[in-house]
Amino acid sequence: MSVWPSVWLTLQLAAVTTVILMLIAIPLGWWLATTRARTRPLFEAITALPLVLPPTVLGFYLLILMRPDSAIGGLWVKATGSTLAFSFPGLVVASVIYSLPFAVQPMQSAFTAVPRSALDAARTLGASGRDALFTVALPLARRGFLTGAVLSFAHTIGEFGVVLMVGGNIPGRTRVVSIEVFNSVETLDYATAHLLSYWLLVLSLSVLTLVYFLNGRGGGARVG
Repeated sequence: MSVWPSVWLTLQLAAVTTVILMLIAIPLGWWLATTRARTRPLFEAITALPLVLPPTVLGFYLLILMRPDSAIGGLWVKATGSTLAFSFPGLVVASVIYSLPFAVQPMQSAFTAVPRSALDAARTLGASGRDALFTVALPLARRGFLTGAVLSFAHTIGEFGVVLMVGGNIPGRTRVVSIEVFNSVETLDYATAHLLSYWLLVLSLSVLTLVYFLNGRGGGARVG
């Protein structure tokens, strides 16, 4: 049995999810790092919720939201003619939500570590908040950006509970590597399970080593 379709699907899912997450994490991390709003703790809690919420619970509620008779699921069916659940776009939505804290928290920490004097100097020179973000804060927070991107990519590759709940186990459409490992164990194909698990282990260790290396060099790449 070839596992390459699952590997390719997983890499596609991780790449798309990471791009979307970083587009979300930059403005959201900046807002969380700079705002004085009283609602900030609430938004921080919502962002971090996937860290403590069981994946099956999150997947269950996402599956409910994606039903064809729900508002979101119904709009998707009208626009595309297919259901959002048990599809690749559905996997992307679930992965973005589930991996959100792995992208936002490093960016928030990195922006928090940017010297206020640099931002004040930019404002003195007439820079708007958006200009200060893209010309001053983001370059100084580049390690946080890299940390968030690497963690998001790796975390998406290792997802199981959420993608199984939302996408099921459809070969070529929603069967990612983590589900392929589960299937291999169920069918007693331990050789395939070992091979896939080994490379996931190597990837996880490599990612953590890279993250701790970046954190050790400083520059606002701390996670959490």
